[in-house]
Amino acid sequence: MLLLRCPLPLLLLLLPLDSRPQKLPTRDEELFQMQIRDKAFFHDSSVIPDGAEISSYLFRDTPKRYFFVVEEDNTPLAVTVTPCDAPLEWKLSVQELPEEASGEGSGDPEPLEQQKQHITSEEGTELFSYKGNDVEYFVSSSSPSGLYQLDLLSTEKDTHFKVYATTTPESDQPYPELPYDPRIDVTSLGRTTVTLAWKPSPTASLLRQPVQYCIVINKEHNFKSLCAVEAKLSSDDAFMMAPKPGLDFSPFDFTHFGFPADNNSGKERGFLKSSKFGRQTSPKPRVDLHRVCIGNKNIFTVSDLKPDTQYYFDMFAVNTNTNMSTAYVGTFARTKEEAKQKTVELKEGKVTDMFIKRKGAKFLRFAPVSSHQKVTFSIHSCLDAVQIQVRRDGKLLLSQSVEGVQQFQLRGKAKAKYLIRLKGSKKGASMLKILATTRPNKQLFPSLPEDTRIKAFDKLRTCSSVTVAWLGTQERNKFCIYKREVDDNYNEEQKKREQNQCLGPDTRKKSEKVLCKYFHSQNIQKAVTTETIRGLQPGKSYLLDVYVIGHGGHSVKYQSKLVKTRKFC
Repeated sequence: MLLLRCPLPLLLLLLPLDSRPQKLPTRDEELFQMQIRDKAFFHDSSVIPDGAEISSYLFRDTPKRYFFVVEEDNTPLAVTVTPCDAPLEWKLSVQELPEEASGEGSGDPEPLEQQKQHITSEEGTELFSYKGNDVEYFVSSSSPSGLYQLDLLSTEKDTHFKVYATTTPESDQPYPELPYDPRIDVTSLGRTTVTLAWKPSPTASLLRQPVQYCIVINKEHNFKSLCAVEAKLSSDDAFMMAPKPGLDFSPFDFTHFGFPADNNSGKERGFLKSSKFGRQTSPKPRVDLHRVCIGNKNIFTVSDLKPDTQYYFDMFAVNTNTNMSTAYVGTFARTKEEAKQKTVELKEGKVTDMFIKRKGAKFLRFAPVSSHQKVTFSIHSCLDAVQIQVRRDGKLLLSQSVEGVQQFQLRGKAKAKYLIRLKGSKKGASMLKILATTRPNKQLFPSLPEDTRIKAFDKLRTCSSVTVAWLGTQERNKFCIYKREVDDNYNEEQKKREQNQCLGPDTRKKSEKVLCKYFHSQNIQKAVTTETIRGLQPGKSYLLDVYVIGHGGHSVKYQSKLVKTRKFC
């Protein structure tokens, strides 16, 4: 049997010092109406108001007792207890109130200590008891009058809980009603998405009361109440607004699982920082648990999940008038496995063309057939920069961004196998050429200067010619220059779309070719060449391209240059 204390403030509230019948506040009394408008009145009170939900806190192994009065026999009664983050033991009992409060009918007030002894010494008749973490109910269509006691205890840890009691359960109905089938169905399952569907609450569909649905997603377990979800969440900012109409929730725009990162994400708070008892709880770590309310629709797709991962999904119907909720039967699902990446085999000294989708990745493997001291990887990124990672027998040797033509020489190892991971750009699709070799002198891609721009000399422009210059290198290479007439409204955005450096002169029309020549300089400071392009039309715009062709026949295009001849000379 639990040893429960009845605090002095409770007695002052419950037991007036006269001989008249004793009553607790009910919804019919003016005092109660004043008090129910001020919810803070009941926060630490031992009185349960009729028809209002209260939230409170239990310290571990410290029982708490609540009271309420039923004034007439055969009164309907409903009591709901909602554990939050720990199982509860609770018991509901009733005892008769004395018809006369005086000791011998003298009319003198009964001493306070005698009243306290009279109420607390009688445990009354037990009506219901429960132990667990489910939301549990006591419902009676005909309850006797008397003083009702609700005793609660948490033996596991300090915890939150909620209590709701009413003598008019038929008319109140603060909790949304569940449909005849309260399960959540998984209607579609992908690698990163799960589509859920559920039947609407009759409170919304039949009674036309305002109900919205809140989904909770996590990777640990299902929850039995929104109160338990709130207790698990480590910060207030984990609650999210409903998505815009027509858009389903994508919780993993977020860095984590997911939901969006917040500037205050590091400011975790505990449930109770301090109390008059001197106890403290430490801040809780952030958990992968997220809640979002989606309005009144009953089908929803959660996206941006991780492949091959089990998630738990809970659905709560929330009455927006009372802010009280009812839990559907939760479900769980494992997302599909990521499609296995096909690994491309690189052959010694052979160029391999690769296409990578936006934000995509490709895997390549290079296994030299002979022992080697060094291995060289040459990469020509045709469009935007790509990210390359090279591992030798699982050990990371290289991780770098590549733009244009770059060459990496790594230390070799007998019978070593190399795994190359190429990751595409966030801007768009990527194209590249890659070559792997153990022969140190084999280089198929031509070397490039750091600056691959073409410079046009404005003062040397005429009505029929333009003069341009570009940088070379110390290696003797072949350079070919091409021209193409374009419209006057041709802009930089159009030019950018044509910057595929891997497209060689073989893709150009013969009529666009201006000339080809060999050029190099041992003095890198003087490795500059100029060329005058003649036979142009006055006042016309032209796109100029320079290709450098290496010894193996592979070419690289310089940055295109837009020029315009003078209209009048």
